Amino acid sequence: MAAPEPGADPGAGAVTPAPLRPATAGRFLNWATWGIIAALFVVSVQQTGFNLELVFSGTADFFRFFRRLAPDWTALPQIWAPLIETLQIAYLATFFGTLLGLPLIFLASFNTTTNRPTMVVTRAILTVLRSIPDLLYAAILAPILTLGPLPGVVALTIFTMAVLAKLTSETVESVDPGPLEALKAVGAGRNRMIAYGVLPQISATLTSYVLYIFEINVRASVVIGLVGAGGIGNLLNRYLSFFDYGGLGALIIVVFFVVLAIDQLSVWARTRLI
Repeated sequence: MAAPEPGADPGAGAVTPAPLRPATAGRFLNWATWGIIAALFVVSVQQTGFNLELVFSGTADFFRFFRRLAPDWTALPQIWAPLIETLQIAYLATFFGTLLGLPLIFLASFNTTTNRPTMVVTRAILTVLRSIPDLLYAAILAPILTLGPLPGVVALTIFTMAVLAKLTSETVESVDPGPLEALKAVGAGRNRMIAYGVLPQISATLTSYVLYIFEINVRASVVIGLVGAGGIGNLLNRYLSFFDYGGLGALIIVVFFVVLAIDQLSVWARTRLI
């Protein structure tokens, strides 16, 4: 190893270690975050009256009520027709919601919309539509559109349109811009850029979202029937009103296995289509 030249700085070639950053601010933020979480927990427990003792003291009553839900299988003939109607509500809502949501997907994405005001207005509309629960939509529409499956279809269509457009627009904004720039360079219009540059990149994710929303709509269509929006929820409301716990138990088991089957079918379809 060569000796350093006379008069040269012996530390000239050494790497100066970076000064250690004080971690006081980070620790303070961590403690402040945990303090806020703890304070919100205490306030929420006090204001909601949450009490673990009351929860565990009601366990015996829960099991006594659970025994009353022993299924009465003679109620099966009453269940099939409303169950099929529930599946039809979910299917139609997913179908119409997807059709209506497709244009909104590209209007709400900054890289496919025509101009910024259009994007801002579209996103505001989607935010308002998503902020209202589907059960509230059904409760509002049932007296307007008459009792039955129609208000359920319309309520879940609005839900499907808003959720699908929101989720997929975020996917559109993260696509590879290279194909879009290439299409724009050869003079392709906006519609052709979407058809040939965006849709091929998001088709798998879009299919997954549609199948997932269909699963949600099947579950939701059971609940919205409680407000007169058709489906098996009407039968569920009737069993509860007349304290027919045997029929209610049979209904719960049937719904459980139907939803489980739809979940598995959706998983299989995603593996085949994506």
